[in-house]
Amino acid sequence: MKMAMLLLSAYLLGSVNFAIILFNILGKNDPRDYFSGNAGVTNIYRQAGLFWAGFILLLDVGRAFAVSFASLYMLPIHYAPWIGFALVLGNRFPCYHRFRGGKGVANYLGFTFLIAPISTVLSVIIWTVVYLVFRIPFIASFFMIIVLVIGTIIACGYQPAATMASIATFLFIFYNHRRNIKELFHK
Repeated sequence: MKMAMLLLSAYLLGSVNFAIILFNILGKNDPRDYFSGNAGVTNIYRQAGLFWAGFILLLDVGRAFAVSFASLYMLPIHYAPWIGFALVLGNRFPCYHRFRGGKGVANYLGFTFLIAPISTVLSVIIWTVVYLVFRIPFIASFFMIIVLVIGTIIACGYQPAATMASIATFLFIFYNHRRNIKELFHK
């Protein structure tokens, strides 16, 4: 019962898209109407600048941290990654925003912090280095997610449930970036 409640709660909380709400409050057009077509931090940076992108990043990471805390409090650690998957799923397909949201990277980052803090810090460093080299945010995000997945699997003691959830989350985030990948290959 706890697992089902946490999965549903994580999905519903992930469905709250702070970028869409912020743009609505600021009287701006829907952020999904421009650039990458999603409501993620990178797209907010392109449309509203560093301050608002940082603000959205903090909100996304903070929410994910809270969901992670609840899941670790209520479940054995090796089940928690499934709650992270539900959070990312809600972020990508938010029931409150016509099922069009972000890609889940910031949410997965915040969620993983309590499970694998060293890997989380390392993933941010790797994201920064890869971004400085390639100047392509989604490529840097892939490296970040790989580090987060590996860190989660190790922190959960290689338990099958945690491993499957972590890999599913990686594949889902990778799939969410398919348009970016196609555009990169067309260039």
